[in-house]
Amino acid sequence: MSAPDSIFIKACKRQPVPYTPIWLMRQAGRYMAEYRAVRKNYSLVEICKNSAVAAEVTITAAEKLKVDAAIIFADLLLPLEVMGLPFHFEAGEGPRIEKPVREASDVTSLRIDRAADLGYVSESVRKVAKHFGTKLPVIGFCGAPFTLASYMIEGSGSRNYVHTKKMMYNQPQVWDELLSKLVSVLAEYAAEQVRAGADALQVFDSWVGCLSVEDFRQYVLPQTTRLIDALKNTGVPIIYFGTDSATLLPHMQQTGADVIGLDWRIPLDEGWTKLHHRCAVQGNLDPVLLFADKKELCFRAEEILHQAAGRPGHIFNLGHGILPETPVENVQALVEFVHEISANLQAASAGAPSASTR
Repeated sequence: MSAPDSIFIKACKRQPVPYTPIWLMRQAGRYMAEYRAVRKNYSLVEICKNSAVAAEVTITAAEKLKVDAAIIFADLLLPLEVMGLPFHFEAGEGPRIEKPVREASDVTSLRIDRAADLGYVSESVRKVAKHFGTKLPVIGFCGAPFTLASYMIEGSGSRNYVHTKKMMYNQPQVWDELLSKLVSVLAEYAAEQVRAGADALQVFDSWVGCLSVEDFRQYVLPQTTRLIDALKNTGVPIIYFGTDSATLLPHMQQTGADVIGLDWRIPLDEGWTKLHHRCAVQGNLDPVLLFADKKELCFRAEEILHQAAGRPGHIFNLGHGILPETPVENVQALVEFVHEISANLQAASAGAPSASTR
């Protein structure tokens, strides 16, 4: 760990902090002119595989926004390639798997011995950690087994996840073998990021909200818990984030993650209560609010801070990633506002006067 005493890491551990730390999912992306300039010369995957460029993109975004953590620039699907499942990006369509996994033989042929080939990501982490030293923590990440399995099976984005659920229901042993193989690769891949200097890890379960509680408990929770158990052995805080996951929160907590990410569909205080305040929480502003005028944006951000009520263990974030057309100045204003108002709220709880915006 390069910044173990940072405000962000203390919040992950539910320790008291003088203000609420903030970082943002997809804080390096198309909404930022510097990133668009890089994309003129490199594809997304080329950036990921060029550790110097990936580090530059990561550092530029963190410094421009003045956030409390830098999340490494990478793509969720990179582990699929080393498992023998090529993918590519189509303009306006997102990622496409060239040969989706549909049969037992497809799962059997997947490799789990090439995680080291993803070393370019840990090298990016190493460069960012070296740049920031103790000044700013670095977040490494990986996709969650369910979300990556869904990509592998569907072959692209999906509305109903029919092929994924068919395998879950009709071939549960094949499904479990697929998730088990993913856990093996993801655990090695993410742990290497920690060895390179990552101070925390986030597990993205972007598609988990499509599941019923029973399906999550039966088909997803055991293997996700295996992954998070393995990652906790690295000694860094683990964040588990899923979208549209309000009904799943108590069960997501059973994975043992240190921090549970909340999306904007549930009030932060309600979500934290569902978790019995036994872990830290991250979230949960609607990303589209970054298009609102500053008064409304700040009012809604302050509402979230009031819902957190100064309880140790809140990390401010969006309920999902920054959208491509988002005005950069609004993102910067949000970061500055969260720092200022949360510091005032903390001071008020200690007996000093506080500021109010509306």
